[in-house]
Amino acid sequence: MQKLFENLANLFKVKTIVTLVIVSVFATLALKGSISSDLVMTIVTSVIAFYFGTQHEKKQ
Repeated sequence: MQKLFENLANLFKVKTIVTLVIVSVFATLALKGSISSDLVMTIVTSVIAFYFGTQHEKKQ
């Protein structure tokens, strides 16, 4: 149970919130047709790669 609360607390860190907001904004813009899906794919991939890369480095 303690591990569950720790994981939920980690979800509310600023970096996680920023990542989720960026992905949501660009996905919404792509669905509306405001920007091309190729651009969204590039940006979202970069953001997610950076996020998981920093998470991986933090664990080591």
